[in-house]
Amino acid sequence: MEQIIEFLKGTGFYLLFGKFTENWTSLVMILISLFLLWLGIKKQFEPLLLVGIAFGMLLTNLTAFTPFDAMYHTDLWKAFMNHEIGYGDIMQQGGFLDFLYIGVKTCIYPCLIFVGIGAMTDFEPLISNPKSLLLGAAAQIGIFVTFIGCAYLGFPQEAAASIGIIGGADGPTAIYTTSKLFPDLLGPIAVAAYSYMALVPVIQPPIMKALTTKKERAIIMKPLRKVSKTEKIIFPIAVTIFVALLVPSATPLVGCLMLGNLWKESGVCERLCKTAQNELMNIVTIFLGISVGATATAEAFLNLETLKIMGMGVVAFSIGTASGVLLAKLMNLFSKNKVNPLIGSAGVSAVPMAARVSQVVGQKENPSNFLLMHAMGPNVAGVIGSAIAAGVLIALFG
Repeated sequence: MEQIIEFLKGTGFYLLFGKFTENWTSLVMILISLFLLWLGIKKQFEPLLLVGIAFGMLLTNLTAFTPFDAMYHTDLWKAFMNHEIGYGDIMQQGGFLDFLYIGVKTCIYPCLIFVGIGAMTDFEPLISNPKSLLLGAAAQIGIFVTFIGCAYLGFPQEAAASIGIIGGADGPTAIYTTSKLFPDLLGPIAVAAYSYMALVPVIQPPIMKALTTKKERAIIMKPLRKVSKTEKIIFPIAVTIFVALLVPSATPLVGCLMLGNLWKESGVCERLCKTAQNELMNIVTIFLGISVGATATAEAFLNLETLKIMGMGVVAFSIGTASGVLLAKLMNLFSKNKVNPLIGSAGVSAVPMAARVSQVVGQKENPSNFLLMHAMGPNVAGVIGSAIAAGVLIALFG
């Protein structure tokens, strides 16, 4: 009988009801993880990563109701950040989620995801219309404005930079930057970044319509010129060299992005290109989602800072959207070939969702208007721009 009682005391149900007052915050986090799972599965909000993040959050917070902490050890990573232990100690003492998190801490996962993104990206719209680079750059203004705002709110510079990068609407870049600068905020920032990426069709259209007239939204742009294969091959090589010399700290992200694209455009690495697009991308997405979710403990998530992060994330994203639209309107004052300002909103790097939003809003004003390929130029430029912005912030505060 005593053995049965001891067994029951060792179950999570006993700790759930017996120590509810001590661990109620973990129960709240479990409910949040279930809500995120609902968003990912039912509403299909960035499901490829949000489902993994939510499940990792569920796993790490369930350990509060078990007699042992077998998967993710917050205390180990605190000791690691204080330079008291190394990766070897993590491997010896850590659990399953600790092992996966090493790939986040070393920034391996975001870089590998960028290889896959590069292998799936067509830079032809950007090469065909180089002015798209300006629109992609303008959309990064939200990152730096939000950084300044967060600094005034009392966040440390490293944390402010990590929050600001949410404005780039690029999950892997946000994770990469936060891992480098302020890993304590990784969970909230990752959830905010992917949530706002999923909400692009909700957040952007009101801003786009408020800043443009019906006539501007109906502008039909000229077809893009055909880009040669030679141009497509030279582009990733040239961008890598330029970024490596200009912002060395951005080289890991941009270099991996361009490597994947070079595999695609060279035409001689078809097997590698398909692997990067499919197997590599899928495997890394699984590991990244679960391990990032593991950092979303009650201690790290349920506080006033998290609310500030979510709020400033909206600000960053909105300013980035508005900046791209306003620059496109400014360009029209000096250009014969008018630019539909709607494509400026695609400068945030949520590929290809932001470009699709430009297409949808434009077609509502003019059914014969096809902006998708034009919007893809600023969209892919935004991927490069957000990576360079991340590199600048890491160089300044890393």
